[in-house]
Parts: sequence; C-alpha cells; structure tokens
Amino acid sequence: MSGLLGVRLLLLWGSACLWLPGLARGSLFISGAHEALQETRGAARSLQKRSTTEVTVEVYSVTVDCTVTSRFAHTVMTSKALNKANTSQEIFFEMELPKTAFITNFSMEIDGQVYVGEVKEKEKAKKEYEKAVSSGQTAGLVKASGRKMEKFSVSVNIAAKSNVTFILTYEELLQRKQGQYEILTRIKPKQAVQEFQIVTNIYEPQGISYVDAHATFLSNELLPLVEKTVTDNKAHISFSPTLEQQRKCASCDETLIDGDFIIKYDVNRVAGLGDIQIVNGYFVHFFAPPDLPRVPKNVVFVIDRSGSMSGRKMVQTREALLAILKDLHEEDYFALIQFDDRIDSWQKSLTKATKENVDQAMIYVQQINYRGGTNINQAVLTGVEMLLKDRREKKLPERSVDMIILLTDGMPNSGESHLPRIQENVRSAIRGNMSLFCLGFGNDVDYSFLDVMSKQNKGLARRIFEGSDATLQLQGFYDEVSSPLLSDVDMRYPDNAVESLTTNHFNQLFNGSEIVVAGRLMDNDLDNFLVEVFGQGASTVDWGVMYPDEEYIFGDFTERLWAYLTIQQLLEKSKSGATDEKANATAKALDMSLQYSFVTPLTSMVVTKPETEDEQRQQAERNSIMLSLYCDFTLVSPAVDGDPHFMIELPDRDDALCFNVNDKPGTIFNLVRDPNSGILVNGQIIGDKKIPPDGKINTYFWRFGIIHQTLGVKLEVDTEVISVFQDGKWVNVDLLLTKDRSLTVTLKDSVKFVILLHKVWKKHPYHRDYLGFYTLDSHLLSPSVHGLLGQFYHGIEYEVTNLRPGEVPEKPDATMFVKGQELNVTRGWQRDFRRDMKNGENVPCWFIHSNGTGLLDGDATDYIVSGLFKTV
Repeated sequence: MSGLLGVRLLLLWGSACLWLPGLARGSLFISGAHEALQETRGAARSLQKRSTTEVTVEVYSVTVDCTVTSRFAHTVMTSKALNKANTSQEIFFEMELPKTAFITNFSMEIDGQVYVGEVKEKEKAKKEYEKAVSSGQTAGLVKASGRKMEKFSVSVNIAAKSNVTFILTYEELLQRKQGQYEILTRIKPKQAVQEFQIVTNIYEPQGISYVDAHATFLSNELLPLVEKTVTDNKAHISFSPTLEQQRKCASCDETLIDGDFIIKYDVNRVAGLGDIQIVNGYFVHFFAPPDLPRVPKNVVFVIDRSGSMSGRKMVQTREALLAILKDLHEEDYFALIQFDDRIDSWQKSLTKATKENVDQAMIYVQQINYRGGTNINQAVLTGVEMLLKDRREKKLPERSVDMIILLTDGMPNSGESHLPRIQENVRSAIRGNMSLFCLGFGNDVDYSFLDVMSKQNKGLARRIFEGSDATLQLQGFYDEVSSPLLSDVDMRYPDNAVESLTTNHFNQLFNGSEIVVAGRLMDNDLDNFLVEVFGQGASTVDWGVMYPDEEYIFGDFTERLWAYLTIQQLLEKSKSGATDEKANATAKALDMSLQYSFVTPLTSMVVTKPETEDEQRQQAERNSIMLSLYCDFTLVSPAVDGDPHFMIELPDRDDALCFNVNDKPGTIFNLVRDPNSGILVNGQIIGDKKIPPDGKINTYFWRFGIIHQTLGVKLEVDTEVISVFQDGKWVNVDLLLTKDRSLTVTLKDSVKFVILLHKVWKKHPYHRDYLGFYTLDSHLLSPSVHGLLGQFYHGIEYEVTNLRPGEVPEKPDATMFVKGQELNVTRGWQRDFRRDMKNGENVPCWFIHSNGTGLLDGDATDYIVSGLFKTV
C-alpha cells in the first residue's frame, strides 16, 4: 500500500477532526432529507504508519450576515481558510441552521475559481452524486442535530498553500410565538478567528416595538461588544470581538464563542386588518390584532400513565400539570383523564376552574402513577365524548373553544392498536367540533402518527425531548395554545384580483402568534384588491375592509416569502391529505422547489469541483482502498455490535429490526458477500474468558476479514492489529486512538464499512475487548449481495399488526408478516454505540426471536464458513 496521502480537517462550526489518509474530489451533495447520505465526523483521531502528521490549516474569517425584511430572513454564512501545508488537505465547512429554513445556495471559491451549487430533483441528484462518488468523490449533507437545528457539512480537497471560501445561504419566515420573533444563530468555531463578525439588519415597515440581543456564551467582558441601533422601523445588531477578546485565556487558542446568538423582537400593531406588503405583484398579509379578549376554553387533559412513563417522565408530567392547572382562568372548564390499558377520569364532566376545584385537581394529579399498557384510542374517545356530552347538556359557555391535549410517550398496545384506524376513529368522533393537540414524550413515540392525527382535527403536535427541561417544554407548549383569541378565521380576498393564495383559513389564532397569508395579484390590480377578515371571538368584532397600497421595498422578498410559505404548506399536505392530494401536493412542491432553488425534502443540491491532475495522481497512488478514522456517526443501515446483536435500520420507515445470533466461540459467520463486486466480509466470534457465575457465556465479534477480490486486497482487523495484504505482501498498520475508536474502510466504487473497538477493563474477570461493525452506502452494492447483513442492504418488506401486552409492560408483543411467514416479535431496544462508545444509545426496534428465524433467509447456521477469507 502507498503511504499516507492527505489530511481531512473539520473546522469552523464543529470541533477539529483529523482524518487519514482520505482524499476528496469533485461532487458535493446537499440534501434536505435527513436520511439522504451518511457521512461521519467529530473529535480528532488518526491512522498512521509509525508517524504523525501536523495539521496546518488556518481558519482566518467567519462571518454571519442576516437581513430580515418583514419577517423574511435571508442569512449568508461565510468562512475562509488557508492550507498552509506543503501538501493538499481536506477542509470541512460545518454549521447548524434552523429546521424551518431552506438552503438556497452554497458556493465555494478556491484560488479565484467559484463553484456554485445547483438544486435538482432528489433522485437525479442522487444518481449524479453516486456516479461521482464511485470515482472517489465526497459529499455534504444536512442531518438533524437537535430540537431546533439541522447540521450542514461539506468538505473539499485544497491544494498546498491555497485558500478556500465557503458561502452558505438560507432563508426562512420567522414565526411569531408568545409575542415575539426569534433569530437564532448557532456558532461553534472551536478556535479563535482573526475576523469574526455577526451582523443582522431588520426592516419592518410596521415599526419595531422592541429588540433584544443576547447569547448563551456572553460574559461580562463580551456583553458590551453587542452593538444595537434601533430606529422607527429599522434595527442594526452586530457582534465583532477581536482575536484577543475571543480567547479563553491570553496564552491559549480556545475560544469563548460557543453557543447560540439570539435576537428577539416584535413589531408595532394597531387595531384593524393587519399589515399588507405588496412588491412586484406579490403580497403578504400579516394579521395579529392587539388587545383582543381571550376566548374561554374547555380543555380535557388526556395523560398517559403506562409503564413506560415511569421515573423522571412521570415526575416531570406531574410538575407540568400542576403549573398548568395554576394558570387556568376561572372562566375556563377542564377535565383530567389518565390512561394505560384502563381509562380513569377525575370527574364525569368538565369542571369550572375555580380555585377550590383547581386545588382538588392538583391533589389528584399528585397521585397519578405509572402502570399497564397504552390504550390511546379509548382514552381520546373518552375525552371527545365528555366534551360532546357537556355541549349537548349546555354545561359549557356558548362562546368558548373546546380542545383536547393528549400526552403520550409510546405506541398503542392495548385496545385498538392499528394506527390508521385510531386516526379514523378520532376524526369521526370529533367531526371538526374541537381541536386535538398531541404531545409526544421521548424517542419511542410514533410522532408522525400524532402529527397527522392532530392536523386532521384542527390541532398540532409537538415532540417533547427527554431532558431536565421537559417540564418547561410541556409548559411552553401549553402557553402557546392556552389563550385562543379567534377561531375559524377566514382571510378573504377577491377572486378576480388574487391568485395562488397560500392557506387562508385558520382554525385558531392564539395570543402571541400571527397569521400570515401570501399570494399573487392578477395584472397587479390594486383597484379591486379588497381585504376582509372573519373570525369567531369572545365578542363580535367588526374590522371593516381595507384597500392596501403598494409599498416599494427593496428586493423580491414577497415573492420568495410566498414561494417559501407555499412549499411548506404543500409539504404538509403531502403527509396528511388523501392519496391524490398527496401526489398533487408533492409534484407542485417539487416544481416550486426547483424553480426557486430551495433545498427541501424533495430536492438536493449538487456542487461539482473538477479533479486536478495532482488529485488524479494521488487517487491512483491510493490504489482503491482508503482507511480513515471517523469521529461520530449519522444513521446507517445494517450493523452488528455486542453479544452479537444485529440491527437493521430502515430510515424510510423510521423503524428498525434486530435479532441475536448465538453460537459457540470461534465460529466464523459470513456477513456480506457480493459476487458482482467481489466483496466479502466474514466475522469471527469469541467468548468470555471463563464461565460467569450465572453460567451464561457471552460471545462477541473480535475479528473481521474483508476482501475485494477484483483488486486482490485483503484486510484483517481484530481487537489489536490491522493488517492489509496486497500483491503478496502483508503491511502492518498501527492504530492511534485519542478518545473514541473507529475505523472506516472505503472500497473503491463501492461500500464503506465502519468498525468500532470496544475496550474492556484488562482485569475484568470475564469480558474481553470486542468489535462492532456498521455499514455506509450499502446501496452501492449489487442486488445479488447476501450474507447475515448483506441480505438486508436493499430493504425488506414487512407488516406489524396486533400489538398486545408482552411479558414486560414497556416491551409489547406484536405479529409480524415477513417473507410469507407470521412471526411473534417484541418491541425492544438495541444499543447503538456510534455516538456514545461507552454507554451506547437506545434505538427502538422489533426483536425477532430464535436467532432471527423467519427474518433470515434459511437458518443462521447456513452462514457459517470455514475460514476468515472463505466463502464456504
């Protein structure tokens, strides 16, 4: 094998990462779908031949420039870096952007040459990417990285002594929540930068009522550096610390800049029909009238108390409910329903929120405890019937709104468990007479099920993330929906003057929120542009009518805002409408995404950088096999890790299957075999050092053999040594591990394998070090691929029905139909060690018993082979 040929360095928005010896060329692929492509990155580590490589890349400029015009934010992030080394190095640009934003442009400038991204339909872009990556080219991606943010990352190979400039642009419509708009910029440069600047300019024709700017990292020394200038309708905010001001200490390169820079503001509001902006034939209408009286509400809280709600979840739920009950107004009515496989109500009817009744309810809440299964269907229907009955009996105020707030953390496994049937039952019962709000607590809940069900019933859903602030998340959601001002709001515009309207009927207007409608004027006809608003409130309000005038504002922001809003709403319809409506919404959203160059779940952006002669030479020297050390991981396909535990992740279904394979120590299994590409992967298991007191011997994979038969390359990896055989010679390679331990093997024109090393205390009486095996880019293998893992690389069709209580309340059983067989499966968890090498991360999956019998082709013993590089 050739020597080390390059360096990969992650910089700017994440921690530095040293990757060896991979080189990258050509194609960058930017996707709006989180499952698009899997790459890996994180903390520094290196693979060496008896030497280390000095990293000599300087990031000398980081700037963020945000312009907001009537709530529409246009943000440009720029980073500049210099490769000071005498050899080429790979440089990464990584940042986080809001989940609600669309990337509109990405470009790179390398030695004066600019490479600009092009938005294409996802499948076309993917084929172009795969064609490029098959010749060694690299990729960028967007992936989920938190509650509010997405992570964006790309890399490019830069020649010695050369500069590179990365420019990323994204746009979003700021949403008003609890009386304010928020601009959030996440900045994690991880090092002091010569030029660092954040600049935000806000222009709001209505006038700006207040502006606040702060950051999670601001110290007393940095606080004065936030400059803010506000006039009637403009605001300028900047933050530009010097190199010395960024440092944690005078003699170190570590930076204080690490966290969120947040700007919050609101606009002036006057009574009437709101504010309309018209530019170049497009209009946007903002409606949030001030001083409207709140409408009394009748709310039924439906609380999951199943076994999976045990521990901290139940404590936080009780804390949130107690705070919410205190916040009820005396003219409100409320009810409490708790459920597992049994439904219990505090009272048979809704109760007026007097102080005495609230105090009694708080005593009841403190006694809620976990037990049993999860009967969501009956619990929600009980709440619906309670509201309908009280309405029929005229126990509730006539001018009031009805709502149900459901909190659950799991899948229905008692009573009706078929998700579409539950949704239909609830929709048939509600019939548009009330709103259903759904809160999904934690990672095990089927959030898409709750999201669709809430949207079908004039509500919305929210995921509550497990954490110390879960109580505040619950309260925050309630605060958003607890003060309805209007219901059944219609924004009306003349049919003969306006076309291509975004959604103009809204179920509710909540205190602190805002309704936004955009559209296109026919022939720019302002004479017939009459605006009317109708809605049901606590009292009758006559807003009259309005004939808006055109206001000349810079740019084409109204058209892009209209396109942004239209695409967002079409994407929502593509999830929850009828079959033909979904197809039409998807097609239209795709067309508009391409027309306006938005990276959405339907499109991707491709940036192509041609190979230089030097890069082509290095690729030839690299000779088809690349060994790289990666840092953390995005979701991938089939994997094996642990005792040995197999996991098949299925991103398209947001699900996973798992099974164990048990055999005697020393057994060698075939994991992957692709006769077309000549790729073979076998793994050998090892047992505990001696029999534990419980008599159960654990087995693990400790050695893998990988062959690329076409190239004549063999790679053997065990818990201590990596050996590569090519052209009749063995080459030993040392593995230097700084924090976590992982090895990525990239085979030319094909798949990548990631091997993790799990270190066990040397003096442990029973356990040994062992390896985990994960797969990237499995779609690049041929349809003929097979093996314990390989047979799942191109997906698997199955259906799960008949959820029922299992031996453990948190782990229900179900019936799976797969490969013509009917299997009993159990909902459980498998540990994924890619992000947390020490403890692992629980991934929910369907567990197939008896060594995967029924899921596997044949029997597990059919995959036993006689040697590490043998096929039989």
